[in-house]
Amino acid sequence: MPGSEPRSLAELNSSVSTAVPGAWKRLAAFAGPAYLVSIGYMDPGNWATDIEGGSRFGYQLLWVLVASNGMAILLQTLSARLGIVTRRDLAQACREAYPRSVSFVLWVLCEIAIAATDLAEVLGAAIALNLLFGMPLMWGVLLTAIDSFFILYLLKLGVQKFEWIVRGLVATIGVCFAIELYLAKPVWGAVAGGLIPTLSNESLYVAIGILGATVMPHNLYLHSSLVQTRQFGATDVEKKKACHFNLIDSVFALNAALFVNAAILILAAAVFYQRGVAVTEIQQAHQMLSPLLGTAVASALFAFSLLLSGQASTLTGTLSGQIVMEGFLNLRLNPWLRRLVTRGLALIPAVWVIYSAGDKEVYQLLILSQVVLSLQLPFAIIPLIRLTSDRKRMGVFANRPWVIGLAGLVAAVILLLNGWLVKNTFEKMLSIGTNVYLLLIPGIGLAALLTYLLVEPWLGREVAAAPVMAVPELAGTDGELPVYRKILVPLDHSRSDRVALRHAVALARQSGARLVLLHVEEGATSQVYGPESSTAEVAGGSAYLEGISQSVLKQNVACEFFIRHSTSPAGEIIRFARAEAPDLIVMAAHGHGRIGDFVYGETIEHVRHGVKIPLFVVQ
Repeated sequence: MPGSEPRSLAELNSSVSTAVPGAWKRLAAFAGPAYLVSIGYMDPGNWATDIEGGSRFGYQLLWVLVASNGMAILLQTLSARLGIVTRRDLAQACREAYPRSVSFVLWVLCEIAIAATDLAEVLGAAIALNLLFGMPLMWGVLLTAIDSFFILYLLKLGVQKFEWIVRGLVATIGVCFAIELYLAKPVWGAVAGGLIPTLSNESLYVAIGILGATVMPHNLYLHSSLVQTRQFGATDVEKKKACHFNLIDSVFALNAALFVNAAILILAAAVFYQRGVAVTEIQQAHQMLSPLLGTAVASALFAFSLLLSGQASTLTGTLSGQIVMEGFLNLRLNPWLRRLVTRGLALIPAVWVIYSAGDKEVYQLLILSQVVLSLQLPFAIIPLIRLTSDRKRMGVFANRPWVIGLAGLVAAVILLLNGWLVKNTFEKMLSIGTNVYLLLIPGIGLAALLTYLLVEPWLGREVAAAPVMAVPELAGTDGELPVYRKILVPLDHSRSDRVALRHAVALARQSGARLVLLHVEEGATSQVYGPESSTAEVAGGSAYLEGISQSVLKQNVACEFFIRHSTSPAGEIIRFARAEAPDLIVMAAHGHGRIGDFVYGETIEHVRHGVKIPLFVVQ
């Protein structure tokens, strides 16, 4: 029987109750995951491609935005359904379904996409700081290495409060661009003409950048995990309701993102294209808005929205990185370390480009990051369609033929556009004498992987069903349950001691164990003189333990106590435990938060990692 599988985003999984009366309240309880996803659809990379498309081609590429948004709604809906029905995120499902070598390469490609997304966030935030405060781009880029860790703290507030913060950011950005559109006064008849599909070799690169910025591959992994933060039942009826509410959530959230992206493109077309101004960088767009629209408010709103966009889209990158690493590799890193690695990978190309080529190339680097996302898209979309179409895995929720056909058409369009881009790029590189043969090996490898993903459903290889949680064996290797003969209870002369002692005495009476009480003196005198210390505090501590010991003995439980002196209570507890080798350690948690941990220390965490003895923590 397969072993148990860690839950996706275990610290947030099933943390939000949906058991509320009334359809509207239930809808509100389910609403949220799609808004966290949607913020990634309006990151600074989108700004770059939208401004490029609007200023160079007017309203011609507006249809690309609308079509991309429709693709995004379809694919995000499939992603949410996978998470709801199987209780697996897309990364976990890929690891179960494909050979290890294939899932490893998929993980690498996904990490590249996340790094490209983070690169856009770094550059966007740095540009916004430059526009608002005159901060040099290099300093702004380096500052983003710090600001992203604030996001990790926000997650401690709980997923619903976190989602309300994101909704507030989306609403603020939307209001800012509604004002911008009012000031720009576009010709709406010409805007409607932009919904008619047209494409050329010149606009292809930007169109694919818009596609990659809108349908973001890492968001597919993210959405399949975030929907699992809601509590819903295991029956088909309850899953169907959850899928229905999440579809509504996706439509509203992603259309809000479409409004922002369309507003940027329309603004660029109305202000720059109509006046024959070719925008080559976001700073240029900011500087020219005020004189062209006749008010400084336009430039201020533009820069402020860009800063919010960069900060908000950092949220998705933080969670996506954690999801794909845990899902593909079954490897969990501390969130701050994972964030440090992701942001570090984004800083390297940003710093290098600014240092070597200057600020002018930052804009093109933004667009390149979005093209990279588009090239990575098929490696997320094809597995998603494959897994959600498998009846053994999805049951009655497997994709219907028309859904498979529509999703397949989306994948085909993306593949054709990417193929067109690769062909044009190679031709351009050959025309200027660039050695393209160095790209052949990775190109052939990616083509082979893509071919495998496409033909794999017809190879006769079954996709593994989601593993069933295994019932653990209670007995150990010797067939016996653990027996407690000696229980260590560290005490700190606080109100928590009483809680720890009650549990320890109950365990000791049931198993006939002996209690070993330990207190570590860490006062100034104890730190200097150690065991030779003799102060009223030390004497009082000894009397305190003596009284507890007598009380425990009256409960017919054997007991002894020890006092140690050290500058590090956690270190002394670890040394004592290693020497005494108890069968169990019982400790009480104070219940203070992050600030309290910083002030008072995190004794339990240090002890937990410092011993190989079972640790029972009581609140």
